[in-house]
Amino acid sequence: MSISGEDCESDPPVPGQVVAGQYRAGGAWVITARGDLDLESLPPLRAALDAAAAAHPVVVLDVGAVTFGDSTFLGVLLAVRQLTALRVAGAGQTLLRLFSVVGADLVLDLYGSVEEALAAEPA
Repeated sequence: MSISGEDCESDPPVPGQVVAGQYRAGGAWVITARGDLDLESLPPLRAALDAAAAAHPVVVLDVGAVTFGDSTFLGVLLAVRQLTALRVAGAGQTLLRLFSVVGADLVLDLYGSVEEALAAEPA
């Protein structure tokens, strides 16, 4: 599935921010996160996820460039999934291990890539 062209509306990334970019892809909103996601760094991502959840039935969070996530990050994911169909895409081994240890992998919709998350059937 292509996410370019007319189906894609994007905001440019801001250096030093945990939200690297956001764009519309079909009926979904994609947010790309990066870096360490903890209590101190999470407010911009939480705001972006809350705004997306209020406006879009499907939100894809691309975590491929996330290097660390703590319990606060997990809490944000679990809260946002109550508001919209949240799909988490591209998690590396560190995040997958975190999700597995706490059982979040059983409740979060995890996908190998943004493309897979966008192509998934509604839950």
